[in-house]
Amino acid sequence: MNYKSFLKILIPVILGVVFIFLSINITSEQERKFIFFSLKNADIKYVSLSILCAIFSHLSRGYRWRFLLHPMGYKPKLSNTFLCVFIGYLANLGVPRSGEVLRATFLSNYEEIPFQKTFGSIITERIVDVLILFILILIALIIQFETIWSLLTKIKFVQIGAILILIGLILTSSIYLIRKFKLSLALKLNLFIEGLLEGISSIKKIENKLPFICHTIFIWVMYLFMFYLIKWSIPETHLLTIEMLIPAFVVGGLSIATTNGGIGIYPLSIALVLSSYGISKEIGLSFGWIVWSSQTILILILGALAFIISQITLLKILLFKFQIKKRFILKEVPITISSIRKY
Repeated sequence: MNYKSFLKILIPVILGVVFIFLSINITSEQERKFIFFSLKNADIKYVSLSILCAIFSHLSRGYRWRFLLHPMGYKPKLSNTFLCVFIGYLANLGVPRSGEVLRATFLSNYEEIPFQKTFGSIITERIVDVLILFILILIALIIQFETIWSLLTKIKFVQIGAILILIGLILTSSIYLIRKFKLSLALKLNLFIEGLLEGISSIKKIENKLPFICHTIFIWVMYLFMFYLIKWSIPETHLLTIEMLIPAFVVGGLSIATTNGGIGIYPLSIALVLSSYGISKEIGLSFGWIVWSSQTILILILGALAFIISQITLLKILLFKFQIKKRFILKEVPITISSIRKY
């Protein structure tokens, strides 16, 4: 493993530990007991409904992915896109953004689609999601501008200094790695822009634009419901409205990319936003930890099941190849997944 890959794994882990330590440091023993009590006694009915919304959104994402692949002449099985989506989410818990690569790799192996095309479709998907998130940020700024501004003014200069130092360290490490591996920043930026342009152009080729848009809206509506329903799981947050929760949802979503699956920073971000509405830090942290832990457990279970199913399928393919190897050699037919399925 080179330094670049090592730091990509290490930095998010360190940040996660730092934010967990910070959460512990800013709460008293009594407040921590309250957080554990809230986690233990959260209304399972609403937590289950929240998890169900998340499952629907993930399934819809797997279905929507096929719309991006159809214009290129590929029609992957729905079950395979579902499995790849969950495997990708599981990978992101370990190494941030590794799930996209792994997801593209798995589908490429299963459906005999070139990796660059599966990965390009994921870039397109991410561009669409970023646009939706940007719209939500604008909505949050419009409906809760005063609250967000007061939240920003509450941040102490020491905290700003710490954030700037952290950003400086990350930038310094990045510059060092770029020089170390003799890859200029201009080249990296050029490759990134080319990928974005390729993704944007592929959106125009979508044949079924209306279903694609509907699935995109459905995915994000499910995300919002997933977040909103948790407010009913603890009595102290029942009075929160959707207008109050949208800023917390947006900030929480942005924080996920910072650490492995948002560990540590996600509950802290939620608590910080909710504090603007008079919600105490222990209640805000409880809300954040309930959302984070329920969704993480879901990904761990479904991701692990998807990975096991994928490995069993690959094992069957290998065994089947071994059994019919001579027959394929005699017929001079290449041993591919599609040819094995037909056989």
